[in-house]
Amino acid sequence: MELSAVLTPAPEGGYVAFNPETGTTTQGETVEEALANLAEATGLYLEEFPMTITSRALLTTFQIPEHA
Repeated sequence: MELSAVLTPAPEGGYVAFNPETGTTTQGETVEEALANLAEATGLYLEEFPMTITSRALLTTFQIPEHA
């Protein structure tokens, strides 16, 4: 099963990894570690809460005024 991952740098170092299809979130010191941890966390989540994913998440961007 192929799922989406959103990684953002953590303020204390490393990365926070988020899976939008399930809502699982984890972290790791490197991109590789964060992805491995996310795969494990998401797998465990799906063992408890099986789901049929019919489409992938859509990642896009949007703009807001600088001083909003």
